[in-house]
Amino acid sequence: MRSNALEAYKKTLQLSQEQREVLIGLMLGDGHLESQNEGRTYRLKIVQSSAHRAYIDHLYQLFADWVRTPPQAKIVHSRGHTSENWWFNTLSHPSLRFYAQQFYGRKEKVVPRLIHRWLTPRALAYWFMDDGSVKSSQSKGVLFNTQGFTQAGVRRLCMVLEKNFGLQVNPRKQKSGQQIYVSGTSYEVFRGWVEPYMLPEMMYKIPPARQTSLPKE
Repeated sequence: MRSNALEAYKKTLQLSQEQREVLIGLMLGDGHLESQNEGRTYRLKIVQSSAHRAYIDHLYQLFADWVRTPPQAKIVHSRGHTSENWWFNTLSHPSLRFYAQQFYGRKEKVVPRLIHRWLTPRALAYWFMDDGSVKSSQSKGVLFNTQGFTQAGVRRLCMVLEKNFGLQVNPRKQKSGQQIYVSGTSYEVFRGWVEPYMLPEMMYKIPPARQTSLPKE
């Protein structure tokens, strides 16, 4: 697309409500906003391992009107190990500047002060798909890998999960920071919030439903 035509096309772009909610979830996870013009506009960069190819294809379709090039593979070499990631960027756009201002401090990603207004059930589900995991095969608890946030940011997220979603949560100290642990006692409540938005390929992150023992007749 030629430059003038591309700029004209960008002016027609507007984030839908669904895209806004998903963007919040991605920014709490591994999503990254970057600027090439000193903060006038930003683009969203999404990177996932090849194991999550279905997820990145889904995100590409969701933001298709904002993307010029489909997901591409990139070979990553780290500590003698070779792996394959898939990635794509959105167009740079001034509409994304607001989110960059909310989610980035001077150097690091931060938890916005108004996250309690923006963390919807859909955003929660995408945050979990992006950066959540099962605690263990024997537990109904799940984890959010929030080690990149400050302790104050993790506490803020815990408060939102408790007040907005009725979840029993606790921060868990790790070498690299703090995770958020959602207790197994909140299993049914948590699953009820996120399951309507989970991709089938990502359901492995949610512990299987509890087995009910019925008395024999």
